[in-house]
Amino acid sequence: MKKYLSLPILFGSLFLLSCASQRKNFRPDRKYPPAVLKKDYMVFRHVLEAWHPSLYWYTPKDSMNYYFDLGYSQITDSMTESEFRKVLSYVIARVDCGHTSIRASKRYSNYLDTAKLKQFPLIMKFWPDTMVVAINLDRRDTILKRGTQIQTINGRTTRQLTDSLFRYIVTDGYNVTGKYQYLSTGLHFSSWYKDVYGYTDSFDIGYLDTAGILRQTRIRIYDPKADTVRKSLGKVLLPGTGQRQKGPAQRMRRPSKHERKSRELLFTRSMQIDTAAHTAFLTINTFERGYHLKRFFRHSFEEMKKQQVKNLIIDVRSNGGGDASNSTMLTRYLIDKRFKLADSLYTIRRISKYDRYINHGYLYDFLTFFASHKKADGKYHFGYFERHYYYPVKHNHFDWQVYILTGGNSFSATCLFAGQVKGQHNITLVGEETGGGHYGNTAWMIPDVTLPGTGVQFRLPRFRLVVNKTQIKDGLGITPDVPALPTRDAIGKGFDFKYSKAKELIRMRNSAQ
Repeated sequence: MKKYLSLPILFGSLFLLSCASQRKNFRPDRKYPPAVLKKDYMVFRHVLEAWHPSLYWYTPKDSMNYYFDLGYSQITDSMTESEFRKVLSYVIARVDCGHTSIRASKRYSNYLDTAKLKQFPLIMKFWPDTMVVAINLDRRDTILKRGTQIQTINGRTTRQLTDSLFRYIVTDGYNVTGKYQYLSTGLHFSSWYKDVYGYTDSFDIGYLDTAGILRQTRIRIYDPKADTVRKSLGKVLLPGTGQRQKGPAQRMRRPSKHERKSRELLFTRSMQIDTAAHTAFLTINTFERGYHLKRFFRHSFEEMKKQQVKNLIIDVRSNGGGDASNSTMLTRYLIDKRFKLADSLYTIRRISKYDRYINHGYLYDFLTFFASHKKADGKYHFGYFERHYYYPVKHNHFDWQVYILTGGNSFSATCLFAGQVKGQHNITLVGEETGGGHYGNTAWMIPDVTLPGTGVQFRLPRFRLVVNKTQIKDGLGITPDVPALPTRDAIGKGFDFKYSKAKELIRMRNSAQ
């Protein structure tokens, strides 16, 4: 019996050793010959032309053909995967669809999971003509602290940097708020700076000091392998003994699976109630499945009614979307009229000869066959959602004041939610324009496509959704009723200006009554 029980462990160990070996042997600087790259590029183009329902929604066909030809013309020599992805990213950004983006191959992604690569040391908050330090990865730097306004990087101004990098960043329509937010998140700026300009061992930084005077400094590239602060945590000597005491990192107990799940749920969705102020704070960071959101909404609104909450702040600034049934359920607790998810929801075909490149392509074809029906316009429509009306929930419906915090990371299903309730008499949108489009989007079923030679992947949304056909297709996101925009002072102090603006609106309303 013991021999049989040990087989899964043996095979698991062999699998992990194989993966580790692949990561170790992977070479990110490997170059692919032009013939391989050109074949992959034509698959990329043909799949988009065959399947993408909004390929020419914002960019006319003749212009899109120009960009396709331009990208192909750049393949004149061998390229690394990252160089090839840069070409693809430039072309795919011309589609103006935030759900259509380039991804690294699985081999490259596995490599990035464990590789501690050098980085540009500053994570910054971007907005028009402005970039401010949000985090400095070099903790020894006493000059470029959080809140420092950066004027130039190696002589390039904010406008020059964003104009160049925006060419490779996908967005819905003509929206730029989402692009600014994208560069402000994590290491995205660092990654694209490397791909577009390349790294050097140091960077010349022009910045404004506390008196507003332009200064210059030079910073080194950040190498996480040389982070001596982290390494020294476990090497503190006990006084008078010469023995090492355990550092904080060594004493920390690894959380259990249940604890990790609880923390994940708390980060994903949470509610706090200030009973004295009769105000509730609801944070929803995703509408994805797997987080019991419908049950969470039911319990939350039940508790709000019990606590006689009169003001509700809903934070969806970091919500990139997910399952529309979850966003619709939240809408039903707030909206005061019936509504449809979409006026139209359709795909342009059910099958194509390029489906072998689409991950689980035939499964998606099967689902499309049963979910859609061809109409007179030649499109295959998801008729149920075009006809079906949703109604406000009756039990624990919230009829008091609601303040919804939005921003550049509010995307996809989050925009369906915010767009449906915008303009309602008791609901105020606070913050910045959403990153997702107001008029509609291209999403629903979104398989990955894997290019055969390089393994590079890209997302391929198969349905176009138009929320309201009478609305002007301006290519913008959902604009807030009350703007709350970043400032250098707010970033420096870690001040939550959008949340504070909502609380200010509540105080003003209370004092006026």
